[in-house]
Amino acid sequence: MKLQADRAEGVNIINAYTANSVSVNGEVHTSSILVPPTGPVQPWDVSALADLTSAHFERMAEAQPELVIFGSGKQLRFPPPSVLRPLMNARIGIETMDTAAAARTYNILVAEGRRVMAALLIQP
Repeated sequence: MKLQADRAEGVNIINAYTANSVSVNGEVHTSSILVPPTGPVQPWDVSALADLTSAHFERMAEAQPELVIFGSGKQLRFPPPSVLRPLMNARIGIETMDTAAAARTYNILVAEGRRVMAALLIQP
């Protein structure tokens, strides 16, 4: 599904999403990624919800976004609260939704100038 026709200046925009990929700024990613509002898209070494650990969320806490949008894959599934502890300790909000909804929500928030990061689980 195509999400955004044009790239907003200076920010990362998610252009499209399929069941097995996400396009950010026209570049297709077929594995899980972290999408900050600016700067490079980062690979995220997780391929299943069961693989998540608190270390996966520590990286996000270090970047200090005001909000993390977690895309849980094709279906809405919630990570265990224990793995979210680094974000909670840093007082960073987290919203969980399926990856397609996370991509749309990220685009809206980044277009508003919010310091948001998308953590998108892309399953093989």
